[in-house]
Amino acid sequence: MDGQALAVATAAFERADYLETLAHLNRVLGETADAALLVLLGETLEKLGLPGEAAEAFEQAAQRPDSNSARCLSRAAALYFDAGDDDRAQLLGLRLLTDLPDDPQLAYVLARSFRRTGDKALIDLVKNTLADSDEPDHLKLAGEILNEDERNPRTLAVFRKLAALYPDDPYARFKFLSVARDFCDFEAIENLEKTLAGRPAAGDFSALEGETAYSNLLRCGNERLNRRATNNPGLTSPFSATGSRQRRMRQHHWRDKIRIGYLSSDFWSEHATMRLLQSVLEMHDRSRFEVTLFCYTPESVAAPDRGNREKWGHIVSLLGKTDVQAADIIRQQGIDILVDLKGHTAGSRSNILNHIVAPVQVAWLGFPGSAVNIDCDYVIGDRIVLPNSSRLGYHEKFCLLPECYQPNDPVHRALPPAATRTALGLPEDRVVFAAFNAPRKISLAVVDCWSDILRRANRSVLWVMIDGELARSNFLAAFGTRGIEAERIIFAPMARYDAHIARLQAADIGLDTFPYNGHTTTSDKLWAGLPVVTLRGSNFASRVSESLLTALGLPELVAPDPGAFADLAVALAENPVQVARQKQSVSQNRFTSPLFDAERFCRHLERGYEMMADRARAKLPPEHLEVAKLPARSKPFR
Repeated sequence: MDGQALAVATAAFERADYLETLAHLNRVLGETADAALLVLLGETLEKLGLPGEAAEAFEQAAQRPDSNSARCLSRAAALYFDAGDDDRAQLLGLRLLTDLPDDPQLAYVLARSFRRTGDKALIDLVKNTLADSDEPDHLKLAGEILNEDERNPRTLAVFRKLAALYPDDPYARFKFLSVARDFCDFEAIENLEKTLAGRPAAGDFSALEGETAYSNLLRCGNERLNRRATNNPGLTSPFSATGSRQRRMRQHHWRDKIRIGYLSSDFWSEHATMRLLQSVLEMHDRSRFEVTLFCYTPESVAAPDRGNREKWGHIVSLLGKTDVQAADIIRQQGIDILVDLKGHTAGSRSNILNHIVAPVQVAWLGFPGSAVNIDCDYVIGDRIVLPNSSRLGYHEKFCLLPECYQPNDPVHRALPPAATRTALGLPEDRVVFAAFNAPRKISLAVVDCWSDILRRANRSVLWVMIDGELARSNFLAAFGTRGIEAERIIFAPMARYDAHIARLQAADIGLDTFPYNGHTTTSDKLWAGLPVVTLRGSNFASRVSESLLTALGLPELVAPDPGAFADLAVALAENPVQVARQKQSVSQNRFTSPLFDAERFCRHLERGYEMMADRARAKLPPEHLEVAKLPARSKPFR
């Protein structure tokens, strides 16, 4: 009887007459119904848009001796998820993991359910199985999950597969390029960059819409092209020139004190930005300025922070607020000048500035370039990072500080004694080149240049901070193809900040990256007394080290081209007396030159704010500004 009923019901199902199918099944279903009938019932209920009931039918089918129990339970878990019943989906799915540990469809269901319920730790049970799948939906989800797990080697494999699946998708291609950089996959980087170079050269810039502004700076020193990289998540409210004018012309109540608002998620003492900015915030002249920090720093790092947050300014939390709500909160504070410290960097909420917030809006410090699609009147720089020739690449007007755009904290920054080479595993009889920039900043041109230096300075080693077996293996392979033996490369692990400054002092010469220089990384090396060789750049990101070295009184360490960069590094490696002199100059200038003089920097910055405010009070449009230099100090500031 069941066989005949099943045939009739199946025929109705195949005609897509699901109500008739259900009617036939209802006549024969009972406690003795076999698995095939229950499976057909589940499929029918699913077609009728009843996923919860369909899941129950598959779960009953799994209990029949003639069923494929695992397959039925897997279908049931997926349907419970579709019905929004995460408890039952996870209960079944976790039970099945024992029998189906490598089933990508089961992993897909569980991963989506765990994400919906916020059980991030449980996602670890299934993310690798997802990554090993070849199904597009599985890989997309794996990519979203592994995007936050930068050290997992499967991340590279996932985005390689996605780029292959969607070869014409610029977003997939650029994401693969970004991940390849993190894992030092220089072969993939070379192939991708060759592919990407052709279209802009032919005047087709559409592909750059899939690249983030930050990622573009890692490979491109052309300011005209930097503006074309517009894949910047979070910018949902584009601004217009008309809207900017309306914002500046709105009625605003100015007071005697200028009210400065700083907007960031980095207000905690161990963040790199605050290692630069802490003392400047503390040194603001409170008789002339009111300082408010509009903070969306995660509680996980803000709560245990034992720094000086309460000394930096009045803190107003924006956590849990929408951009519109945040903008309203800032307006209620009557802020005169709002300074965005993030720009196009991770975790940014720069979209807040596109909601008519303050009469003057400024980009500074976080992102080394134009804040494309963000409503900013000014970008703060200096004459090196923002020469007149760069103006066409920016919608913002320049506010140029007289010495260096980057603040540096000489008060809270650790300066421990030097670590010994023996303790660090460094050879005593070799020249040690230190290159501690993030792996993503190591471009193909940098690999070629560093390899040339090592070949010519044959009694030298390269000391780099690269973590992870895959990244290190790829790095060694790239240098191996350029004739550099593995023993010439020494890998440094991550370290606490004080230990990092101590170990930098054991090196002889710092090597910079290009086209994206070391920024805080370079200032850390200089703070530790280590001279850094850099290359003169062609955009903000590639000119930062030159700005820092010039402010420290060491412009001779800036090379005009890659060949001269290598020549300079080799010449220093072959002249230990000159290296010693350079180190002495760095150490002597540290407390006399402007680079680490936070009080002097603060006075220059405040003068820039006053110049911006004067124009805004007079309802004048923003204009390029240059802050005059204070008289030189006659004695060390510390």
